[in-house]
Amino acid sequence: MIIGMHATMYSTDAEKDRAFLRDTLGLTTVDAGGGWLVFALPPAELSVHPTDSAPTGEMADLMEFYLLCDDVNATITELREKGVDMSGEISDEGWGLVTSIPLPGGGKIGMYEPRHPTAMS
Repeated sequence: MIIGMHATMYSTDAEKDRAFLRDTLGLTTVDAGGGWLVFALPPAELSVHPTDSAPTGEMADLMEFYLLCDDVNATITELREKGVDMSGEISDEGWGLVTSIPLPGGGKIGMYEPRHPTAMS
């Protein structure tokens, strides 16, 4: 029986990104042992796309990760108030309003306001 999902994110500055996830995004944590933090995530959903829309080349093994929000503009405002440089564009993809959250370690987490039914409701 599947009981959940565990995602792994790699970072060039794991300590800064862990602090960002904990302190800025407010994700709760558990210590998996020896100070190794594992973050609780909001409810999740998974979509499977056909290969004709899959990334190629260096991005061929890409799996995309997005945080969902109910109001992308309000969430951007909240993150800016916490000192996050949310200067990236918002893209209207039809199925949602999409942007990304820059991480201190140099990576990004996708974020979007869905315009489609979600599997969490």
